[in-house]
Amino acid sequence: MSSLASVWYTRCPAPTPLSIAHQLGWIDRSFQAAGVAVRSIRDSKDPAVRQSHFTHALDYAFRQGGNIPPISARSGGRETRVVGITTTDEFQAIIALPASGIRTGADLKGRRIGVPRKLDQTIIDFQRATALKGIVSALSLEGIGHGDVELVHLDSAEPTLIERGNDAFLGLKRRYPYGDELLALARGDIDAFFVKGAEGLVLANQISAIVVSEFGFHTDAKIRINNGTPRPLTVDKRFLDDHFDLVTDLVQTVHGVAAWAQSNPDQAVRFIANEIGVGEDAIRAANGPDVHKHLTLSLDDEQVDAFGHFKDFLLEWGFIPADFDVIEWIDSRPLEAAHRRLAA
Repeated sequence: MSSLASVWYTRCPAPTPLSIAHQLGWIDRSFQAAGVAVRSIRDSKDPAVRQSHFTHALDYAFRQGGNIPPISARSGGRETRVVGITTTDEFQAIIALPASGIRTGADLKGRRIGVPRKLDQTIIDFQRATALKGIVSALSLEGIGHGDVELVHLDSAEPTLIERGNDAFLGLKRRYPYGDELLALARGDIDAFFVKGAEGLVLANQISAIVVSEFGFHTDAKIRINNGTPRPLTVDKRFLDDHFDLVTDLVQTVHGVAAWAQSNPDQAVRFIANEIGVGEDAIRAANGPDVHKHLTLSLDDEQVDAFGHFKDFLLEWGFIPADFDVIEWIDSRPLEAAHRRLAA
């Protein structure tokens, strides 16, 4: 096994134990103990490196965040492994303006629902896929099919912040979602659109929206599964094969966040709010008052089944190029090794 000078990592602006472990300084300390530097994909000045946030193209890299990009990368042939999963449910809803007359999901039949669409196809259009899954879930609760509504695509050529680099937007570290949908709603081009998470909840609050359908905490995992639920911790296979102990160190470090968060609930919420760029009250409203209890890293059968369902959805809708076996994508060995260490 060759020595390793550095590893790459990336995370999404979302409630993840990896994000909290990073903010606590645990990730850097864990790898520094082995003489390995940790480099941020998101902070790189090289656009090709930053794109690996979506493509998982770099060797010796790990990632936790939305699951559409890693599913896409695996479908495209990238040899990665899921070594842990975090399920932190979040607000998911279809919203409309009060003047629309739309009050329930059943009222969406025959109406126009906005769907964001990126014109640049170099990476998977995860925002479009996320919106479509939310729309399909909402409609299914009313026995309505997607053919019973008009899906209005809202095209945008604007790059994501990760694609652009760290160019601040009016002094903020990231641009918030749903701008195209909000403008289309204000123009009268659409009647409703999908939102999720703390950013979506804040937007709905700001425009006094009607929450037509809310399903982020639905009892059926197949309804609430989406890009953010659940969020996998993935590593490339070469990293796992060449440096299993380092991957186990990583998994153990991230796994430790759950206990820390339960003992430090206010600070955990503060870290999540800082990562996303919203107020702490928005986190509690969007993710529930017990969000600090839902930062566990595990590999439960229900989580794996949810991944399989969502992978099938992405395949059915043409977002990913090929099918693959989700069970074979999971590698439980680092988490099992971490549990043995803790037990010892």
